[in-house]
Amino acid sequence: MQSSNVRGILSMMVAVATFSVMDVTLKRLVETYPAMQVTFLRGAASLPFLLLATGMFGRWSDLRPRRVPLHFVRGFLGVITLWFFVYSVKFLSLADAYTIFMSAPLLITALAVPMLGEHVGWRRWIAVAAGMVGVIVVLKPSGASLITIGGIAALTAALGYALTVITIRILLRTDTGTATIFWSLFLVTLISGSIAAFQWVPLRWEHWPWIVAVGLFGAIGQHFITYAFRLAAPPVVAPIEYTALLWGMLFDWLLWTTIPSSRMLLGASIIIASGLYIIYRERVPMAPVLPQTVAGEPSSLTSEPGSG
Repeated sequence: MQSSNVRGILSMMVAVATFSVMDVTLKRLVETYPAMQVTFLRGAASLPFLLLATGMFGRWSDLRPRRVPLHFVRGFLGVITLWFFVYSVKFLSLADAYTIFMSAPLLITALAVPMLGEHVGWRRWIAVAAGMVGVIVVLKPSGASLITIGGIAALTAALGYALTVITIRILLRTDTGTATIFWSLFLVTLISGSIAAFQWVPLRWEHWPWIVAVGLFGAIGQHFITYAFRLAAPPVVAPIEYTALLWGMLFDWLLWTTIPSSRMLLGASIIIASGLYIIYRERVPMAPVLPQTVAGEPSSLTSEPGSG
């Protein structure tokens, strides 16, 4: 394995771990504050760290946006994604929320056809369909147990994330990665803050360490996930994102004494298997063309930096 791939995989492992810690903090905060206010805190706490890193490297010019309307679209999608995810972890365990959210790569593959004009073969369509069956298993739609509001929120967050990734892939044709990240966080903070102001709950002093932790771990995760995709192709590092489920189960057990159900594990297995197959199929078309350099080539399967 190439050294850059190894470093990319290790960077992704660090990114997933730090984003998982951040999600624990978000789950703690939403126990006290409205989900929209927590969404605002997520953006506001991360902005200073992003600006600090930009200033340290003297890359202020990278912040200039070129496709302003599309940045606004991504900002609104960011609010929707974050709000629904935070709302979902208020009712679900982290592992359950992560499992449903893992359907995002499947939705990205499906949406890439009408929105980007990409070709998706029948094998990947079958994988997408199978993965959505896994989502249905986790959502538990039966006569005895109806679909929960938390499950619907997590699925909506996954859809919002998938649409966000599509807009990123369009934005990166003209704008820098720094501009894409900054303006998303800025607009998420501005929009969610404007909405949260109507039901604002005064912040408690004992919660400030959690708020700082949200910004700090979000910034660390942002750095390492960007570094991971810079070092290795998405098909190499993207499967590591599924380790978030292990972190979710660990934190659920340690902090909330929650053990994953057999239904959740079954659904997660189906979703992960489908996602891994789609990632594998992303590499197949490239192999006959550049068999010696396939690991270093970009894939059409893209994950948003800072997905946590």
